[in-house]
Amino acid sequence: MDDLTTLYPEKCIAEEKIFSNINPGNRIFIGTGCGEPSYLVGAFINYVRSHPKAFFDAELLQVWTLGVTPYANEKFKDNFRHNSFFIGNNTREAVNKGLADYTPIFLSAVPKLFYRRIIPIDVALVQTSLPDAHGYMSLGISVDIVKAAVETASLVIAQVNRRMPRVHGETFIHVRNVDFIVPYDEPLLEFRPTMSGDITAKIGKYVSRLIQDTDTIQVGYGTIPDAVLSQLSNKRHLGIHTELLSDGVIELMKMGVVDNSYKEINRGKTVAAFCMGKQETYEYLHDNPAIEFRPVSYTNNPLVIARQRNMTAINSALEIDLTGEATAESLGKLFYSGIGGQADFMRGAVLSQGGKTILALQSTAENDEVSRIVPYLREGAGVTLTRGDVHYVVTEYGIAYLHGKNIRERAMDLISIAHPKFQPWLIDEAKKLNMIYKDQAFISGEKGAYPESLETRRVTKTGLKLFLRPVKISDEQFLKDFFYSLSDQSMYHRFMSRRRDMPHERLQKFVIIDYTKEMVILAVTEEEGKEVVVGLGQYIIDDVAHTAEAAFVVRDIYQNMGIGSELLSYLTYLAKRSGLHGFTAEVLVENLSMLHVFESMGFVLEKRPEGGVYELKMSFEE
Repeated sequence: MDDLTTLYPEKCIAEEKIFSNINPGNRIFIGTGCGEPSYLVGAFINYVRSHPKAFFDAELLQVWTLGVTPYANEKFKDNFRHNSFFIGNNTREAVNKGLADYTPIFLSAVPKLFYRRIIPIDVALVQTSLPDAHGYMSLGISVDIVKAAVETASLVIAQVNRRMPRVHGETFIHVRNVDFIVPYDEPLLEFRPTMSGDITAKIGKYVSRLIQDTDTIQVGYGTIPDAVLSQLSNKRHLGIHTELLSDGVIELMKMGVVDNSYKEINRGKTVAAFCMGKQETYEYLHDNPAIEFRPVSYTNNPLVIARQRNMTAINSALEIDLTGEATAESLGKLFYSGIGGQADFMRGAVLSQGGKTILALQSTAENDEVSRIVPYLREGAGVTLTRGDVHYVVTEYGIAYLHGKNIRERAMDLISIAHPKFQPWLIDEAKKLNMIYKDQAFISGEKGAYPESLETRRVTKTGLKLFLRPVKISDEQFLKDFFYSLSDQSMYHRFMSRRRDMPHERLQKFVIIDYTKEMVILAVTEEEGKEVVVGLGQYIIDDVAHTAEAAFVVRDIYQNMGIGSELLSYLTYLAKRSGLHGFTAEVLVENLSMLHVFESMGFVLEKRPEGGVYELKMSFEE
């Protein structure tokens, strides 16, 4: 630090003289997030306090601040007007009271505002690493829009801090392009999100199911994104192209989960725009060639993002309505955060080959008093993501896939992952808005709550991988496709009727069930990356006899592959667990394949023919 004063005496002058170069009406830029030059900002504010008439009507520009924000205080209203491109906890109250400003804009577009001088920068207050032997200083953990501000500002004042890591990528500025240097070592600001709880852990597990080996991912900030990252330790060869680099990403790099080996561009490199984390993370960044920081005009550019294959964008929201419209920036008329980079990444991922977008959020807010899934966004809410931007929505109650679905299907999918206490309300509101059928049935409470614990995976005797799960209230279209895929013979064998139609009224009986009185299990497999139902097993409980009437049906092209046996085996397990003594069934005499499955299960079986039908009574062996 002493060498700086010796090498650059004209730049390392008294702070009072440095700040005297700031003029009334100047636009003053302050570095972002954890890269904010805390000492420099504090010294600047002290200068203003001691020179209250030195300048006035200045505009302070920033993306996001984690530091103390006295410049947003009303007592400085004659000196400063704070203007933020993203609202954080420290500026939210000032913005909503009209004491500070918020500029809504895609983060990727901010650098162009500076370069085109739509918002000219007069002064930039930034933080850098020590200069290297060639005079280059790194902007370290905050490149985002800082690089553009430094390159366009008329006056650049840099706090040089030996604790700022030297980060590879487009992070460097030469000391000759800095007007004044303030040498001051201090710990960088740290960001430690709230520890994940059971709810966020469940959300993280659901999201992890959607992330495949070799995907390139982007993850936002907060407890839910951190919970997602913590569930990815069993993945392989993930890539990172993101705006924010967090502690969770670094942990995955250390484990070898993230190696960027399959990225389409920037292969072998984790690419980000800024970092918010703990000191150990900053140390890992220092001079690490596996990590590159770029301006948001690159990292957040949807056209760049779209060039990555299998790009997966994972973000959160404050509220989503039943049509799939979401806000991440405001609660009704209350400005809460900002557009930020969420829309940039979600739209880029939509355009990516094999890309997908995931919106992850807790189902409720305010101690379960408010549903985040709502009939429609509140008046005044900013629509951050349109109905076309979202592929998957994930809550602690499951996964809803919206892409390509109509409004009725979207509404039912989202209701199925809402908090159970709000589901009846959402059903009623959706009916009033003509989003769903007027006669849509619904079973509230525990009886109708989806029993996720009953999901399981099986492999048939022929090696076919199956996902067995209970039916959901959102499965109507899924089952409609299944039933219409069956041949006339299969339909006749299952229902003993020549009737082929499966209208909404009939389908509801399969998807809206009281799980304490009956069970419908779907056998699901994957065809060309798409889930399809290949079999259905069902039983209905007879409370008097403590038995259940059982039946199953398998898609024709999947018959004789062991699916029926797996379904009946699992139904037997569930029935025994519920204390039932056995099954009954009616099987056509000609339906030899179904008879064979029942007969091969080891039941104590009684078979009585009656008018071309076998009436079966099957007792479970103890």
